[in-house]
Amino acid sequence: MTASVTKITLNVSTADEQIARFAACAIVLAVIESGIPSPIPGFKPGLANIVTLIALQRLGWSAAAWVSMLRILGSSLVLGGVFSPGFALSLAGGVASVLALALVQYLPQRYFGLVTWSLCSALAHLVGQLLIARLWLIPHNGILVLIPLLLAMAIIFGVVNGLIATHLLRTYPAVDTTQ
Repeated sequence: MTASVTKITLNVSTADEQIARFAACAIVLAVIESGIPSPIPGFKPGLANIVTLIALQRLGWSAAAWVSMLRILGSSLVLGGVFSPGFALSLAGGVASVLALALVQYLPQRYFGLVTWSLCSALAHLVGQLLIARLWLIPHNGILVLIPLLLAMAIIFGVVNGLIATHLLRTYPAVDTTQ
């Protein structure tokens, strides 16, 4: 018997490669972040969202949406939480966050930058997660007691992540890969 050879040619664009690289970085950060102890179960600082902000700034909203959704699916696969309640919370927060970024990217950049984008994204993520938690996982008003603490943490980490993304973009300018 002879071995059969199947040759598949994929046409991968530079943008696709960049999205894959950003998504891989975001997945690594999400997996690392999952090992950090948290005072509130399930709460994370959202370090992977820094990568999404950089993708938004460099490649646009569509690429940022891909990076965010690939990160949610990829990290859930790696951590073994696909289709779990945590996955549902992450997906709801991610979708809300990406939708918020779709809106805030059109704010005048003279007054609103990555820190504002990050803050709006973090707050939208919190709203998305709270909606799923209240409507599906914990159908009780007791969850509302956590809102002030979660809101404060979302504001703090939204600002911090925006500042980190801004610093990284200034320190490491985009490299032209078309040559």
